[in-house]
Amino acid sequence: MDEAALIQAACQGDLDAYNRLVLVYQDIVYSQAYRMIGEAEAAEDAAQDAFISAFRHLSGYRGGSFKAWLLRIVTNACYDELRRRKRRPTTPLEPLDDDEEEVESPRWIADPGESPEQAAERAELAQALQHCLDDLPDDFRAVVVLVDVQGMDYEEVSHTMGKPLGTVKSSLARAR
Repeated sequence: MDEAALIQAACQGDLDAYNRLVLVYQDIVYSQAYRMIGEAEAAEDAAQDAFISAFRHLSGYRGGSFKAWLLRIVTNACYDELRRRKRRPTTPLEPLDDDEEEVESPRWIADPGESPEQAAERAELAQALQHCLDDLPDDFRAVVVLVDVQGMDYEEVSHTMGKPLGTVKSSLARAR
């Protein structure tokens, strides 16, 4: 894949070229959104909004790392969603069984490929990790997700976040 050629074609209105870019980056963009927000549906929405926004503002792309530019857009979309949630908090609706008691593990959540113990351990670990991420300030969370989850190097994160390299390193150290 020649990323520069695809970007050039997409800037000229070639939707197929942009769709190929979306296919390349959709997993990493979704992963970033999920780690920032912590909910699959909201992450899907944020990723979709980021790709739409990137397409609309592709003419504003000034070169450099397209991946970093795209991840900055999705990070901003996540910040917007997190701010919206603070303004309008919601209460999740948990399923109830026949006795009107809350169901802890509905059957549609269970993974048929793993045992209940494995699923519980995995879910507990994921919840603990997400809880730790949720407790971090937004900037620290973004740095941890970009470096430790997405595997980006410090310079890419610095470019993505628009912060000096030293700030990225110190933020990561404090977040960890």
